[in-house]
Amino acid sequence: MNTIKFDNKNVKMVAHRGLSGLEKENTNAAFVAAGNRNYFGIETDIHRTLDGDYIVFHDDMTGRVCIDNMEVEKTTTACLRGLQLTDIDGVKGRTDLVMPTLTEYIRICKKYEKVAVLELKNVFKREDVFKICEIIEAEEYLDKVVFISFKLENLIYLRLKYPTQAAQYLVSTYGEGLKELLVSEKLDLDIKYTALTKEIIDDLHAAGIVVNCWTVDDPEKAAELVEMGVDMITSNILQGIN
Repeated sequence: MNTIKFDNKNVKMVAHRGLSGLEKENTNAAFVAAGNRNYFGIETDIHRTLDGDYIVFHDDMTGRVCIDNMEVEKTTTACLRGLQLTDIDGVKGRTDLVMPTLTEYIRICKKYEKVAVLELKNVFKREDVFKICEIIEAEEYLDKVVFISFKLENLIYLRLKYPTQAAQYLVSTYGEGLKELLVSEKLDLDIKYTALTKEIIDDLHAAGIVVNCWTVDDPEKAAELVEMGVDMITSNILQGIN
């Protein structure tokens, strides 16, 4: 499968879990594929492992993408790294398809000069959020990271030590009081695209809030969102031309 290109008119495009329409999601192969194409950022997800490391993976359980079924946060890093993931056809065979570490992901983003859009999965302890930032600081790339999370606690912890770090609150719907919350916590928004209207986007922009949306794979819908004024589009396969 090839990427689908459309006129994004300088709206920033983010590769969801890497270029996951082309390569296995959340693998170094998917990150490199995105790195080699015209994306602003590369999105991924991290969990804390049983032994206190940070592993790139989306689900709580491993079964959907590698058949062997283990709970990520109750399994050691070595065990998780030893699992071979299936390819996008659901078949194992490629020895390069393993769970990346946080450092591997950051280094790929840095090599290809892509913004790292990093989702903090589940609720982390405050110390873990700080440690994640410190790992990225050691790679001299924290200023190129946008943190996202459905768990508001993670972003509030981030704000305690990194008050100006780029961060977006992940939500599925646009509800009463959301704009006010974003303003008070100094957060931007990453929202399911079906929840957006031009009026909502204009209102958020008036409050100084950046609007990212997920996960958009239909080029016609993406073009509509561009005309509505979104700032960022997260996609599995769409690639802008700007």
